[in-house]
Amino acid sequence: MPDSLPPPTPGEELIKRIAVRVREARKSRGLPRRVLSELSGVSPRYLAQLEAGEGNISVILLQRVAGALDLKIDALLAENMPLDRDAERMAQVFSKASPDIQQQVRALLFAHSQTELRAGRICLIGLRGAGKSTLGKLAGEVLGLPFIELNKEIEAALDMPIAEVLALYGQEGYRELEAEALERVSATHDRMILAAAGGIVAEKTTYVRLLQRFHTIWLHTSPAEYMQRVRAQGDERPMEGNPAAMTQLKTLLDTRTPLYERADSQVNTSNRPVKASLKDLLRIIEKRRFLDVLDG
Repeated sequence: MPDSLPPPTPGEELIKRIAVRVREARKSRGLPRRVLSELSGVSPRYLAQLEAGEGNISVILLQRVAGALDLKIDALLAENMPLDRDAERMAQVFSKASPDIQQQVRALLFAHSQTELRAGRICLIGLRGAGKSTLGKLAGEVLGLPFIELNKEIEAALDMPIAEVLALYGQEGYRELEAEALERVSATHDRMILAAAGGIVAEKTTYVRLLQRFHTIWLHTSPAEYMQRVRAQGDERPMEGNPAAMTQLKTLLDTRTPLYERADSQVNTSNRPVKASLKDLLRIIEKRRFLDVLDG
């Protein structure tokens, strides 16, 4: 009984893949080999050998063949790359489109699977003082993910602190800037942990986009701890000259709780040390597989 043939080497597999793709691309375009030869400057004999998977071809010649087929050379080399001309053109148009258009295309393509669209992206929501900045930064370090605060993204874009942004643009203008910042981070980060301002849930359109593009986790605590943590950060504004501040905080929390409850998960940080809350957060991320790209 003859010995079995050894498995093909990676180089042999690449040559065969190139052969199949060149042959299929040429035929799909209705180009005789003679015409492809004239367009590419590669001899018909060399093209015949290429399509038969015989011998090697230089990168320069392969680049000529790809160009004659109206393809990028990547389409002939990559393990998974569509050779359809329309698909190739769409890829080129997509690469040149604005971040907003790219995000709209992504949303349409992933409409069948919101889980796949959100995979790798996590957003922490909740009132100020819930622990979004602290836990988001620590979780990012543990998981090896970039941590971004949406307010800091706005500050960087305008080169001014949020207080000045609010004073200059007002609440309505700030919400528009917040929506634009969300679009930017969504378009530029496939994997990340984001901390959003507490009021983002009150802007319906922006919140819907956030829920579509991120796995959301609501961090919350008791009204007393909200107030205590904000003051511990050196901000006396919640209490200064306002004896009704606690009542207002409770009212705000009651109003926003139904919106926060739309999040995928939640972590109660009340009376919990930072390490314990971080452990709770990481457990949810792992259990719910928020960083996984799921099949199906």
